[in-house]
Amino acid sequence: MDDTSYIHTLIEQGEHVEQDFKYEISDARKIARTLSAFANTQGGRLLIGVKDNGRIAGVRSDEEAYMIEAAARLYCYPEVSVVMQPYRVEGRTVLVAQISPSSCKPVMAIDENGRKWAYVRIADENILATPVHLQLWRQLNDGVPANFSFRQREHDLLNFISQEEECSISQVCRKAGVTRREACDLLARFVRWGLLAMRYNGSQFVYRLI
Repeated sequence: MDDTSYIHTLIEQGEHVEQDFKYEISDARKIARTLSAFANTQGGRLLIGVKDNGRIAGVRSDEEAYMIEAAARLYCYPEVSVVMQPYRVEGRTVLVAQISPSSCKPVMAIDENGRKWAYVRIADENILATPVHLQLWRQLNDGVPANFSFRQREHDLLNFISQEEECSISQVCRKAGVTRREACDLLARFVRWGLLAMRYNGSQFVYRLI
């Protein structure tokens, strides 16, 4: 498959959980959020020089590649590995940046105030990771066993969730009578154990029994 056919095949897929279009790269910190989201989820690729509607505009200079490198090295913690490849399409250059899923999550994006934030990729959006995501990654990194002994609070929490179609962290804290820290720890364990599913409803993450 030649460059033109390959890029058009990618564009036809549209933006999704593993693909994002960028007309241009003008802010390394902002693009670091996308790198964080891809690295914390399933990995993905950026098509630079492609507008949101799929129209090819082409990259304007080598500066855009440098901006991506800066985002990966300076504004992601830990650093993100990015593989970039230019493709010549219709007399223009489209730069494809491939990001692999990280083996050491979370990958944090550093904002203009030096604060670190983790993102996840949901459909075609970069969404701020919740304390449950952070706790889940912490458990995986620390080698915490997925299974654990059920006590009364675990039974109570699952019983509450079973009575609701879906519930948020705040609802779990309020109804089950646990602290936010306890709720996040338990929800992360339940997700790891395959008891709960986590879903983004457009405004927040909610949980339901599987």
